[in-house]
Amino acid sequence: MSLDIFLTNNLTNKKEKFIPQDKNNVKMYVCGPTVYDDPHIGNARPVVVFDILFKILKNEYSNVTYVRNITDVDDKIIKSSKEKNISISDLTKEITQSFNEDCTYLNCEKPNYQPKATDHIPEMIVMISQLIKKGFAYENKQHVYFEVQKFKDYGQLSNKKLDELVAGSRIEVSDNKKNPEDFVLWKPSETDEPSWDSPWGKGRPGWHLECSAMSKKYLGKEFDIHGGGVDLLFPHHENEIAQSRCANGTKIFAKFWMHNAFITMSNEKMAKSQGNILKIKDFRNKISGQVLRLALLSAHYKQPLDWNDKLLDNCQNTINKWYNSYLDIENNSKISDEILQPLYDDLNTPGYIANLHQLYEKAQKGNDEDKSLFVSACQFVGLLNESKENWLKFKISKALISEKEILQKIQERNKARENKNYEEADKIRKELLDKGVLIEDKDGKTTWKFK
Repeated sequence: MSLDIFLTNNLTNKKEKFIPQDKNNVKMYVCGPTVYDDPHIGNARPVVVFDILFKILKNEYSNVTYVRNITDVDDKIIKSSKEKNISISDLTKEITQSFNEDCTYLNCEKPNYQPKATDHIPEMIVMISQLIKKGFAYENKQHVYFEVQKFKDYGQLSNKKLDELVAGSRIEVSDNKKNPEDFVLWKPSETDEPSWDSPWGKGRPGWHLECSAMSKKYLGKEFDIHGGGVDLLFPHHENEIAQSRCANGTKIFAKFWMHNAFITMSNEKMAKSQGNILKIKDFRNKISGQVLRLALLSAHYKQPLDWNDKLLDNCQNTINKWYNSYLDIENNSKISDEILQPLYDDLNTPGYIANLHQLYEKAQKGNDEDKSLFVSACQFVGLLNESKENWLKFKISKALISEKEILQKIQERNKARENKNYEEADKIRKELLDKGVLIEDKDGKTTWKFK
């Protein structure tokens, strides 16, 4: 008997049993990156979180469609292209490639579809036209706005009334609007900005519109799960719901809404404006993607995750330790419901990692069957995904010191110990440790390994 999946639904503020609209066609949409700069660790969190959800859904259902978009037209992109003196197309192509490389590095599966906003302008124009025709949107001076007051359920996702939302957010001020809270669906472009022909003149879509148009194309008018970072809950996702339900004439848009919390540094949100950005690509030549993946799974997705060196060191040591019980397996062992249960309970990744630690202890004392189960359980969440040989090769290739230098340092340390110069011996040990080398004295011999 299979386990039930429970997920926190931000639309109801409750943890609910997940029941898909069609168990033979489960549908999930997740907001992807705006490709104006190389992704940072904060951007990696939803990628890994919803990759785990994708794995759980595929474990339970025969057919799962996962869509994650690429925003390649936006004010930030235009600004960045000017600052970097590069064309918008070259910039978005470069950053999209960097993002995809980051996803591979973090061992995330590819979504079924990764649509780009600029490839779906016709669908957006059709949706805007439908909203105008139905009386939910209006045109003024080549701008088209969604009239928020026409949608009675506005604020349901963020659980606030309209006046509270307006007071607590940065509202774009414009004389073109009927009301301050109305949001833009289409706007004219400046001469040096991307533009497309439309019934309202040459221009470009508002940011919120793209996800409504693309989710409809790939998943239909209604689907099961919509995910993204908590910063998208309002106004982006609130606006998506409004324009989609009004254009499509439906009572729901997505049934479940899930949002991951921020990554912080010293308890401050990681953001470009904070000046505390850590780009994923800068880790690629230093640390295995497995280590970053484990770090991203170490806290529950609804809780903030504070990023620091101690976290990475702990995760590095854990992966090192786990490879002690690595066993090449051709056929994955069957993972019991008891082991999987934390993941099915609202993606409780810390609980699942605790289970992995227990499986490791058992594998250390047990047989190949125990080791096979442990490795299978790790690989289910995208860990221990490479052979032990490749893992060791990566560690050696990234070492800050050669094997010849290590042996020389050990020889110098042994000489210092013979001369009872323990201060010098400790200094050499620390120097090796700083370069990622652990040494151990046992039975009159000194051995070493990369930490």
